[in-house]
Amino acid sequence: MENAKKSKFNDTVMQSVFFMSAFVSVLAVIAISLFLFLRGIPAIAEIGFMDFVFSEKWGPVNTPASYGILSMIVGSIYVTAGAIVIGVPVGLMCAVFLAEFCPESIYKIVKPAVNLLAGIPSIIYGFFGMQIVVPFVRDNIGGNGYSILSAAIILGIMILPTIISISESSIRAVPESYKEGSFGLGATKEETIFKVVVPAAKSGVLTAIILGIGRAVGETMAVVMVAGNAVMPLDKIAILKPIRTLTTNIVTEMSYASGLHESSLIATGVVLFVFIVILNASLSLIKSRSSRN
Repeated sequence: MENAKKSKFNDTVMQSVFFMSAFVSVLAVIAISLFLFLRGIPAIAEIGFMDFVFSEKWGPVNTPASYGILSMIVGSIYVTAGAIVIGVPVGLMCAVFLAEFCPESIYKIVKPAVNLLAGIPSIIYGFFGMQIVVPFVRDNIGGNGYSILSAAIILGIMILPTIISISESSIRAVPESYKEGSFGLGATKEETIFKVVVPAAKSGVLTAIILGIGRAVGETMAVVMVAGNAVMPLDKIAILKPIRTLTTNIVTEMSYASGLHESSLIATGVVLFVFIVILNASLSLIKSRSSRN
């Protein structure tokens, strides 16, 4: 009887701890959302939604001042798309190799290396980009090296750990009966993996891609070091040209901004926050569709 009471008490305590942990997480999201929207929405209203989001003229210190972030939205999309083109194929192929082809002796080396990539600070990626990627692009492809391409390469490397780890786990979670059935029908190992296993793991793979996109969209320090950080007119944006993204715009100007300028940078954070919400909503939609199928 006494043990039952003690067990019930422990269960109650742990439930309370779990509830408080969940509550703190939700409270943090609410607090961040309130801060952004309460500080950012008035700035958007004062500037005008159309002028803020669909104008490419950014000049807070000009007379008159202009607060258009369209070129930075496009820059963020270009850099993120480049990271996807570079990082997703490499990450998915690496995940397939680790899950299906990798010998145990090599796995013990490659897997920790992938995990180490996730722990490297973004400033280190930025230094690597400045010293290696930028000169390589400048000497072998063109431009001054500080460009959309350089930023896309660095971000493509940075999203690899997310894509590899989640995709590998998803591939390993596919039941062995799927493989056995495919082999029984005469398929080769490669056909089984790419036509049966990977499609069966599509929910996890898409989750990995979306989380990787979220990482790429929100990255700041590495991008500001290799992208050139220049606000370019839309007609001059090119893969070898410098670019400024939403995140780099905030970090570059927040130190000296004040008044409407500061509020417009917070409003830029609102736009970025909406992008992340859309990505998470897409993830939830993909999961729900996969579970129904």
